[in-house]
Amino acid sequence: MKIAILGGTGEQGPGLALRWAQAGEEVIIGSRQREKGERVAAELNQELGKALIRGTDNVSAAAAADVAVLTVPYAAHVSTLETVKEQMKGKIFVDVSVPLDPENPRRVIMPPAGSATEEAQHVLGPEVQVIGALQNVSAHLLRDLHATIDCDVLVCGGSKDARATVMRLIEKLGTRAIDAGPLEAARLIEPITALLIRLNIRHKVHSAGIRITGLP
Repeated sequence: MKIAILGGTGEQGPGLALRWAQAGEEVIIGSRQREKGERVAAELNQELGKALIRGTDNVSAAAAADVAVLTVPYAAHVSTLETVKEQMKGKIFVDVSVPLDPENPRRVIMPPAGSATEEAQHVLGPEVQVIGALQNVSAHLLRDLHATIDCDVLVCGGSKDARATVMRLIEKLGTRAIDAGPLEAARLIEPITALLIRLNIRHKVHSAGIRITGLP
């Protein structure tokens, strides 16, 4: 499966790219600037010791992919969505963005749509299967290929089949994915990120996560 990581040169993108490439998926790093995407992909390939990842601009990456994963800061959320709207029709779009308060990342400012994930569905339209996932996973852990991702990943979205596809991809990262139901569950999932940031700061760590107990 071809996975495009849009805004993949930031904090979360490189770790996702490395882990999926290592698991055998075809990965495309996207950036606003093609040259930056190419540069980061080359650096990651050097780390892997193989040319498994390619880099380009966000629009080209979205056009080439089966699944796109958006990892931009929330300030660039809507503008990035608008640039890839046409390329995403008929595909799965995974939104990792969280509407953190730019003045205090220990808080969120939820958009009128209810969540960043629901906002993505509104912008992209019904032809795109939008899924919310990976908002609560430490970028620090993702980037360290020797680290165990000691947390669960909650997955929500309107399509059960699309959720199942994304859950399979998440499990290839080395962690458990849990079906959290419809898209509106993102209103509960996204704010957890602000709580985890608060815990990281308070306890001077970089890897706070969540575990869901009592499930089969």
